[in-house]
Amino acid sequence: MKFLPKIFLVLLVFLLLAACDSKQEGLTQLRPNDMILTFGDSLTSGVGTRPELSYPRQLGTLLGRTVINAGIPGETSAEGLTRLPGVLDRVEPELLVLCHGGNDILQKLGRDQLRANLQGMVAEAKQRGIAVVMIAVPQLGLGLQDVPLYQNLADELKIPLVSEALRKLLTEQQYKSDPVHLNAQGYRKLAEAVADVLAANGALR
Repeated sequence: MKFLPKIFLVLLVFLLLAACDSKQEGLTQLRPNDMILTFGDSLTSGVGTRPELSYPRQLGTLLGRTVINAGIPGETSAEGLTRLPGVLDRVEPELLVLCHGGNDILQKLGRDQLRANLQGMVAEAKQRGIAVVMIAVPQLGLGLQDVPLYQNLADELKIPLVSEALRKLLTEQQYKSDPVHLNAQGYRKLAEAVADVLAANGALR
């Protein structure tokens, strides 16, 4: 019986180590002149409102930092994976906020390929020493929910995820300009959700 406490102690240490290993990596605190790149499709470009009210512009205002909008309406994740390396090399940001996959979902393209493309985009940033935050995209339709692969991929790659924000905004008419895009107020809420995740993960004071 005297060995049981030691066994329990070993198990407790093992479980604590496993829990620590599963957590996402923290973000380095952004300096005032650090540049943020927002990359994606129409939700990033700001379809549904004026350019100055897109979520990247509103995020820049919230943070008091330069935020580059690299969103292209209609782009699929495969096209994004091809485009991203050149944008990263040109902009040289300290942080990438990635919101991609909506057009894959609308066009019912393969989820395995979407996952691989997102993973490839994260890898392109990380190999350049650029931190990544990803925004989960929901599956449109009855019972709107985040597509599970975003949380699974964020857990696997240990990157922060802005989960539920788009899903919640796209369920409320007051935040939408059409069924798949936000209006100025919705983009403001999305920018606030991104800022909250940055703060929670150590990027902001």
